[in-house]
Amino acid sequence: MLQYDNSAFYFFLLSTISFYLVPSWYIILNRVYKAFGGLSDRDIGAVARTGAEKKKANDLKKESKGLNALKSTGFLINLGITIFFTILFVVLLINVSQDGEVNSFDPFHILEIDTASDLKAIKKAYRDKSLKFHPDKNPNNPSAEAKFMMVAKAYEALTDETAKENYEKYGNPDGKQSMAVSIGLPSWLLDTGNRNFVLISYLIIMVGVIPYCVWRYYSKSSMYGEKDVMYDTYSWYHHTLGENTLVKSLPEFFAGSAEFRQRNMPKGQKEKEEIGQIMNTVRAHMQKPKYNHPVLIKGNVLLHAHLLRQTDGLSEDAMEDLKYMLRMSGSLVDAMISVCKHQDNLTTVINCIEFGQYITQGCWVKDSDLLQLPYFTQEEVKHIQKAKTKADTIATYRQLPDENKKGLADFTEKQKVDILQCLDNVIPDITVESKVFVDDDEDDKVYEGDLCTVQVTITRNNLKDGEKAGLAHAPLFPYPRQEAWWIALGTREGKIISIEKVTDSAKVVKHNIKFLAPRVGTYEFDLHIMSNAYIGLDQKDKVSLTTLDNSVLPEYKIHAEDAELDDEPTLFEEMLNANIEQDSDSDDDDEDDDEDEAPKQQSVADQKKAALRDARKAAAAGEDDDDDDDDDAVEEVYTQK
Repeated sequence: MLQYDNSAFYFFLLSTISFYLVPSWYIILNRVYKAFGGLSDRDIGAVARTGAEKKKANDLKKESKGLNALKSTGFLINLGITIFFTILFVVLLINVSQDGEVNSFDPFHILEIDTASDLKAIKKAYRDKSLKFHPDKNPNNPSAEAKFMMVAKAYEALTDETAKENYEKYGNPDGKQSMAVSIGLPSWLLDTGNRNFVLISYLIIMVGVIPYCVWRYYSKSSMYGEKDVMYDTYSWYHHTLGENTLVKSLPEFFAGSAEFRQRNMPKGQKEKEEIGQIMNTVRAHMQKPKYNHPVLIKGNVLLHAHLLRQTDGLSEDAMEDLKYMLRMSGSLVDAMISVCKHQDNLTTVINCIEFGQYITQGCWVKDSDLLQLPYFTQEEVKHIQKAKTKADTIATYRQLPDENKKGLADFTEKQKVDILQCLDNVIPDITVESKVFVDDDEDDKVYEGDLCTVQVTITRNNLKDGEKAGLAHAPLFPYPRQEAWWIALGTREGKIISIEKVTDSAKVVKHNIKFLAPRVGTYEFDLHIMSNAYIGLDQKDKVSLTTLDNSVLPEYKIHAEDAELDDEPTLFEEMLNANIEQDSDSDDDDEDDDEDEAPKQQSVADQKKAALRDARKAAAAGEDDDDDDDDDAVEEVYTQK
């Protein structure tokens, strides 16, 4: 008889909980290990190559190491659940240690007597237990009824000779059993007093908790597309980004991303007043807003405060909201570029890439790219621009001898070393080369329909052989950003042929762009090589292509051996033919049998005809004596036929 088994239930829970506890504790301990020394500064991007990066490096260490690294909501929730299940696991272990044997038939245990008890003690225990669990005294109590039957079977196993022999031999008074089964659920589920609680709990779990969890997971996962960007964000970009969207309009469109709509909703009058004060400061540098929505206004204002380097007056909450926007900026700018790529808007793509540069460096459209140098302010930039030797960009400023570099007079020697170090070794100095060719083509001519390759080679001149490019130098951007380059090829009319982000950090990077050669004519394409993190280092090149008429090419003749190979059946055709032959085996066998029988039938018919001819000849010759025999022969022939 099946019975509810507490011990089996404990073992089942222990094994089930362990599937969660083992990986969960591994994740928790690994997180704690990383928070307290398991990660190097380079691993978290806390690299201070100049004094200007020290504050950023220290902030990253605080966020990624120590107790601050363990304060995330997800980690704390998982930690609480894991501790709860760990306590439950320990309680179950204690219960198993006290009653650890999975339910098996033990008459002494059922009757609660010692194994050395005599018959009198057995009868007394049986009488007491049977009275206690008798169904008449426990109406509508399945647990008591099951216990009563077990008591009766235990008594039988200890008093009846046959049942006792079966119990001693097979462990069961009924004899050898094919399988011993018990239900791995606690016995209190059978108690009448717990019936309502069990039913209500079952309904809550099956009708409430599980459907809610499934709905929550599905609704959450269905909101996100590529690169964990929300579908509503892609839809918003499709709606707002046009063919010639200006860079100054992008902060407002960026602020309207779905990721910020809940967080950037102003909370209370105090926050609204703060946003209004910041707007008065940055209004002169903002494009006239296209949308008058609180979320867009707040995000637009905070982003301009970062771009204009006016974040010192922000409150702690406003600064956290701004940092959240900046942390999401990498994937969201890439999403903008992806939308513009599908819309075939090269001009807007370039503006989006520049917008990502401005966010990384904390600069805006009218700022000099010299502000990317550590410690530089508008004062140093003005001093350099007034110098006789014009060097108002990083590229030209870098080429000047150190003694002729203006704007360094007010800096300390250590600061000057940092500036020169950043200028010569950190901020990339690249050389770009490009060429057009057709694969496996002996001459350099391109014909209509050829698969052309534009090979772009980027050489980082300030890297040594084997050295890799590191993180971008961006002291005002609160998170690490790896140096990368966008390579875009487009037509003179602004249509996109190819655009890809190259993340290879080697000294020499080669990137191939493949496309089919257009119709006969001469073409010029614009090749853009743009940084994802630095301003003013972009390069633009022209790629020329002359396409010839492919009708002048010699006719391609197939070699005889190649033609024979084309006639040979493919592996699929051979398998198909083999299956067809197997299916027709039975039909072929029947046809063969018919063909074998046909000659036999034909020979019998010939014999009959010959016998008939002989009989007729004999009759014509007057062999009257044999008439009866001939008639019999003829009759026999016709009878056989």
